Amino acid sequence: MLMNETLIREALDVALSSGADFAEVFVEDTLNNTLQIVDEKVDTVSSVMISGVGIRAYLGLRSVSATSSDLGRNAVLAAARNVASIIGEGRRTAPEFRLSERVNTNIHPIQVVPSSYPVGEKVDLARRMCIAARASSSVISQVSGTIQDVDRHILVANSEGLLTTDRQIRLRAACSAVATRGGESQTGFCGPGRRMGMEFFDLVSSPEDIGREAARQALVNIEAGYIDSGVYPVAIENGFGGVIFHESCGHSLEATSVAYGTSEFCGKKGQVIANEKVTAIDDGTIPNAWGSLNIDDEGTPTQRKVLIEKGVLKRYMVDRFNGRRMNEPSSGSARRQSYAYTPTSRMTNTFIAAGDDSDADIIASIDRGLYCAKMGGGSVNPVTGEFNFAVTEAYMVENGRIGKAVRGASLIGRGSEILFDIDMVGPDMQTEQGMCGSSSGSIPTDVGQPLIRVRKITVGGR
Repeated sequence: MLMNETLIREALDVALSSGADFAEVFVEDTLNNTLQIVDEKVDTVSSVMISGVGIRAYLGLRSVSATSSDLGRNAVLAAARNVASIIGEGRRTAPEFRLSERVNTNIHPIQVVPSSYPVGEKVDLARRMCIAARASSSVISQVSGTIQDVDRHILVANSEGLLTTDRQIRLRAACSAVATRGGESQTGFCGPGRRMGMEFFDLVSSPEDIGREAARQALVNIEAGYIDSGVYPVAIENGFGGVIFHESCGHSLEATSVAYGTSEFCGKKGQVIANEKVTAIDDGTIPNAWGSLNIDDEGTPTQRKVLIEKGVLKRYMVDRFNGRRMNEPSSGSARRQSYAYTPTSRMTNTFIAAGDDSDADIIASIDRGLYCAKMGGGSVNPVTGEFNFAVTEAYMVENGRIGKAVRGASLIGRGSEILFDIDMVGPDMQTEQGMCGSSSGSIPTDVGQPLIRVRKITVGGR
């Protein structure tokens, strides 16, 4: 166990001593490994250990937290006293509690723990990515291959008697390729990841597949022309195309915004907020998925949550504290980058569910528009729902056929509007992996969707 049970109990008692009605101890011990190859030469080999404790207390709708990187008794109790000194000035009112350990069901079997895998063999895997990317074309001028793995142990205990632990292992392999011609350069990227060990390379993607895909994207973009800005119908491909829902709507459905009335979807549960074609889900229970967890960072088991069903808003993503403001229970959505961050509601694996429109019909329905094959990052203002996204691989659609490649496109709009403008949804839902940044730090999340059509959206271009 990461911390002695007696010390955990002491820290909770101290945090409750000045009148708090709830207290929590979160302990973490995480090993982050990164290996990077640049042009087949080892550039980076690093291992970073993160270890510490976060202590929180609630009093009504007030929350106070403190952290310590020292897990010794004196440091832990000092952090608990800091919480108690700020949360209240009265005497203890919370009832006595008894810690009862809960063992969680593990939905992420690991065959080969990455942190125990020989570094030399990781180097070989990363080098294979680079070799495959280079072999794609003489136009590829630079490549890099990266393997990152995380081995995270957490413990959560609280004054309701919960005591539980979890081990969270994940691995991501990524390749970046640069194509250069006539003094101009374009990049391509491929970076799949899973809650898996080294078996990832046998079960999900080989190093060669990753390298070739990164090179393919770079080669497409070095040949592409520029798109003129305007309002177009747009088809957005599956996989990382789901970032458009993640950014434009997902963040606005987190209690982080909803509980404070700063989301455009506040108070709209049960109302139609999207086209009837749209069903959107956040599911943290998918085995071995990048964004999945056995428990969230408050110790609550994760759930499959239907957020929007046939256009109707059904649920929000809720953590324990914001649930107090909303009078709703936690949905297993509390997440934090590390013990040094205060957890709040975040997404896990969030996607638009498969629909009934064929991919061929979606493309054929567009007389003149844009086909977004690969999406990049984006940002959103959850208060207004205004968003923008980079499109990293795109093609013009003319008379229902995909045509020439274009670059420099971005999608600009408002979440509440785009939900109604998604009027065709294909059958092949796929997810891809990313890191999501918010107030509780950077966390792994899956985004996904089938091919969808947005009947009109502003496209930024040259």
